[in-house]
Amino acid sequence: MDVDHYNVLGLPSGEEGAKLTEKEIAKAYKLKALVLHPDKRPDDPNAHENFQKLKLSYEVLKDETARKLFDDLLRAKREQRARRGQQDAKRRRMVSDLEERERAAFAVDPAEVERMRVEKIDKELRAQVDKIKAMFANKGVPVVKKETVGVKESRIEEDEKKILNVRWEKVDSEGYSAVRLRELFSKFGDVKDVVIRSNKEKKKRGQALVEMATEEAAVSLLFH
Repeated sequence: MDVDHYNVLGLPSGEEGAKLTEKEIAKAYKLKALVLHPDKRPDDPNAHENFQKLKLSYEVLKDETARKLFDDLLRAKREQRARRGQQDAKRRRMVSDLEERERAAFAVDPAEVERMRVEKIDKELRAQVDKIKAMFANKGVPVVKKETVGVKESRIEEDEKKILNVRWEKVDSEGYSAVRLRELFSKFGDVKDVVIRSNKEKKKRGQALVEMATEEAAVSLLFH
């Protein structure tokens, strides 16, 4: 059933073989028999078997019914191969489509990639900003405050040289007022401010802070 009798005789098979005449088949057999006859191949152990196969193929093609059945068999096999080919092609297309859909399903959208990249950069930037904030909180701010305090301390030291701490004994529970003290000390220079300090424990003693406008004025008072 698996032998192609046309090919055994050296003839084309398929639709072309089905169109061959009996004379063309007989001529092909005679030519092939001259080559495969056992007398022509004494050293070939398979010569007799091959020649018998040649004769069988010729008898099948020479018989009208057998040849028609053989042609039908070849045609059915061709159609079967064609259907298989179509099915294989369809299957390949289905597999290809499935693979394409899977690739599309798992493919990363360029817009999504860009969004993730932006989020990553934003996250790194936030972390860096937090790091900078922590640096200023731990190091930067105290340094600035220290410098500021130093300036204030320097200014306080300069102001203290202009301030006089004035005390007096009260007579009959009376003392000097801020206005009176300003009048008295203005004789030695401009008075910037006078602050009366209360002292509840020492009711008979008065105390005030007199701030002169200049250090020279404050120093001159110390020698009067």
